[in-house]
Amino acid sequence: MLILRCPYCGVETDETDLQGGGQAHLKREGPGSSDDDFEDYLFMRENPKGVHFERWRHVYGCGKWFLAARCTNTLEVFGTYPAQTLEPPQEIKDKITAKRPGWSWGTFQ
Repeated sequence: MLILRCPYCGVETDETDLQGGGQAHLKREGPGSSDDDFEDYLFMRENPKGVHFERWRHVYGCGKWFLAARCTNTLEVFGTYPAQTLEPPQEIKDKITAKRPGWSWGTFQ
């Protein structure tokens, strides 16, 4: 079972108290964007076998959204951090590269 720590209230809980929100760190598209850009925003998502950055909501706790870095293969969690963060904290990226030398994903390395 997937266990995550909410960075806001500090509660460590399993996935039954949480709601997944899909891929994190997406470039939001809205009014004024091209049809192709908006279509990509709505439908094109990364789904890697390995390290992935995701959005989660602490539904049965504080109710806030946060982000998590985890391995989709092993369910290993590298860390969680506030949803307003534009990119993963350096300590989380360091944890990932320590276990997976040469790792890179998107613009995060």
